[in-house]
Amino acid sequence: MSVAFAYLDHNATSPLRPVAFDAMAEALKAGGNPSSVHRSGRAARSRVDAARRQVAALVGAMPSEVVFTSGGTEANNAAITGTGCQRVLVSAVEHDSVSKVAPDAEVIPVDGEGVIDLAVLERMLAASKAPTLVSVMFANNETGVLQPIADVVRLARATGALVHCDAVQGAGKTLVGLHDLGVDYLSISAHKFGGPTGIGALVVRGNAPFVTDRRGGGQEFNRRAGTENVAGIVGFGAAARAAGDGLDVEALLNSAETALLAIAPEARVFGGGAKRIGNTTCISMPGVRAETQVMALDLAGVCVSAGAACSSGKVARSPVLTAMGIDPVVADTALRISCGWNTQPEEIERLIAAWQDLYIRVGNSDIARAKAA
Repeated sequence: MSVAFAYLDHNATSPLRPVAFDAMAEALKAGGNPSSVHRSGRAARSRVDAARRQVAALVGAMPSEVVFTSGGTEANNAAITGTGCQRVLVSAVEHDSVSKVAPDAEVIPVDGEGVIDLAVLERMLAASKAPTLVSVMFANNETGVLQPIADVVRLARATGALVHCDAVQGAGKTLVGLHDLGVDYLSISAHKFGGPTGIGALVVRGNAPFVTDRRGGGQEFNRRAGTENVAGIVGFGAAARAAGDGLDVEALLNSAETALLAIAPEARVFGGGAKRIGNTTCISMPGVRAETQVMALDLAGVCVSAGAACSSGKVARSPVLTAMGIDPVVADTALRISCGWNTQPEEIERLIAAWQDLYIRVGNSDIARAKAA
C-alpha cells in the first residue's frame, strides 16, 4: 500500500475518524438547541446525553461527572482555577495550559527521564497546611513519559490535597480511568484520538469542589454556561466509543526507534529509560537542529514535529527537555514522532528512509552512509 505522505504528528492532532465525521454531519443536519423543550431540542439533548455516556465510559467515570469544554486547554484552566485552593503544585514538565495558569505555582522537579521526584513532592506537601491542588500530567506530550499518578494521589491524600491530571495525551490511546487513578479532576480532548477539534472535557470526581468562572445559563449541570456544541460533542462521543480499546501502535513505533538508532547509534531517545505511552518517541538527530529536520522531512512527505504544537508555529527550545537537564545543544536536535489510530507500517518505512537520507546529507555520518550503501 502506498501512502501519499506519512502523518506522524498525532500528539498535535489526530485526523478525524470517519465515524465521528458521520455522527457530526447527522447532528448538524438535525440542528436543535439541547436546552429547548420542543421535539427538536429534546432530540439534540438526547444526542448530547448519549455522547456524554460514551465519553464517561472512555475514562471510567459517571456521565454526571463529565463537563464538556472547548478542549484540553479550557479543561486545564478550569481545573486549576476552579478548586479554590490557595496553593498549587505543578510538575516541571506540564503543558503551558497548566503551568501558565498559575504563575505562582510551586514546581515539582523531574529526573533525567522526565519523571517527577516523589520524595520532593512529599516534602512540598508537608511544608504547608494550606488547601492544595497538585497537578501532574498522565503522559508527557513531547516524550510520552508516564507519571506515577497512583503515587501522587497517595501522597496527596495523606495531606488532604486535591489532584488534577491532564490526561489529554493519554485518553483514547491507553486505558485511563478517573476512579482507577483516584484523581479529583481529569482533562481530556477529542482531537487527540480522532475526534473533532474545539471540544474536550473536564471530568470532576463526585463531590470534588469546583466553582465555574462562567456565568449565564445552567448548562453542564451549572458548571459551564453557554449553549452546548452539539455536533462537536456528538463527534467526541463517537470517537470516544471507537477509541475505547486504545491504540495498538507500540510495535510500529518500537521498530522506528530501533531503525533510527541503528542509523545513528549516537542518537538519544529522551525518556527512553522510563515507562512511556506506546505512541510517542522523542529522539535526537545528532548535529541536526530540529527545525531543519521538520522542514526536510516535510519535503520528503513526512509530518513530524519538534516539541509541542501549541506555540503558534514556532520551533523553540523545549522546556520539558530543559527541566530534564538535557544539554541545550542536544535538546535543539529533538524530534517528536507520534502515531495514531490510522498509522500504517508504510508511514514508518517512509519516516525511516527520509530520516536516514537527511542524516547522511546533513549529519555527514560515516556509519549512516555505510548502512545506506
